This record gives sequence, structure tokens and C-alpha cells, in this order.
Amino acid sequence: MNKARRTEIFSLLRQHNPAPTTELHYSSPFELLVSVILSAQATDVSVNKATKDLFKVANTPEQLIGLGAQGLKRYIKSIGLYNTKAENIIKTCHILAGTHAGRVPESREALEKLPGVGRKTANVILNTAFGHPTIAVDTHIFRVSNRTGLAPGKNVLEVEHKLLKFVPDEYRKDAHHWLILHGRYTCMARKPKCGECVIYELCEWKEKKLFRDIDYPG
Repeated sequence: MNKARRTEIFSLLRQHNPAPTTELHYSSPFELLVSVILSAQATDVSVNKATKDLFKVANTPEQLIGLGAQGLKRYIKSIGLYNTKAENIIKTCHILAGTHAGRVPESREALEKLPGVGRKTANVILNTAFGHPTIAVDTHIFRVSNRTGLAPGKNVLEVEHKLLKFVPDEYRKDAHHWLILHGRYTCMARKPKCGECVIYELCEWKEKKLFRDIDYPG
């Protein structure tokens, strides 16, 4: 895919969604951090449902430390892997309180030292909380990048590096959200809605015509 086509793709995505953002509900970098840790192998809807009550009780590292892992588990037990996530979040809170004055660090190196935080989570925090032009590659973005020809790669790190190289500067800050939303609601894994796709004409997927005229109820 050439530069002009990539630029047009993001121009169209921006026209249809000028201000994309995460679907996780948060009011501070710390709330976002907790939510992103919880969102691993879980839906944003399930995370929002759990944090709605949790953040009313504890939404700072100190408050969550006071709640403790067992107390935290009562709020997040509906989320997959909640035992491990609770332990990691409490450990992370201790590090934030002891090393970062209770604040979420604006550094990839520091973020990736937090329990439960990998490269993808660090990218989300840097981008969404602090406005860095990073791109966190999840399963949706990996699929969209490969399927459309936008930034094909064999693994998430290769796709991330290609996106950072190929996405025009003016679109890089919001690219993560455009691509994840496109993958979540249009370019889905099994039944992509090619007939509703705003970038259909620019997509280089060889099988797209097979899905263009399918009518999906609802």
C-alpha cells in the first residue's frame, strides 16, 4: 500500500470520527491504568461495569492499597483472570505510591516495570492519558493492519513498528483509536461489514467482495 492510499484511509476515518477515544470510562491516568490492566482478555463493557462501583470507593493508589487484594477482588470478580489482575494492581499501587508519589509515570520504561503492564498497556496509557503518538496493537488492530494491507506484519511488534513508520504524522496520535474501533465494529474477524466500510474502496483485502453485499440484521 502506498503513502497516498494510507493518507486517504486516515482522512476518511477522521471524517467519520473526528475525536476518537477509548471506550473505557476513566477520569484520571490512574483510573485508566487500572481499567486497561483489567481489560486484558475482557471487554470494555465488563470493565466499565466493575469500575463504576470500584472507583466510587477507591480511585487512587493509596485507597486501593487500603482496600487490599481481597477487597479489590469483590469488585472485579466478574472479569476474567481477576485473581491475578487484583494482585498485580495492588503491587502496582505500592510501586506508584512508593516510587512515583502516587502518580502514573509518563515513561514507557517506568510503566513497563509495573506488574500487569506490558508494551501494549504502556502504549495505551502514553497515548490516551498523555497524548503521545503511540499505537498499541491489539488483536483488532493486528487484524485490520494485515487485512487491509495498511501495515502487514507477522506479529504485533512488527505491525506496531510499521504503523509508526507508515501512518502520516497528523494522524498518528488518533490512529490507535480509529483502528481499534474499526476492527471492533466494522472489520470484524468472522463477519466483516464490508458493505458498511468507509474505507472499502481503499482496502486491499482480496476477499472483501465476498462480504460487501451481506446483510447483517440489526
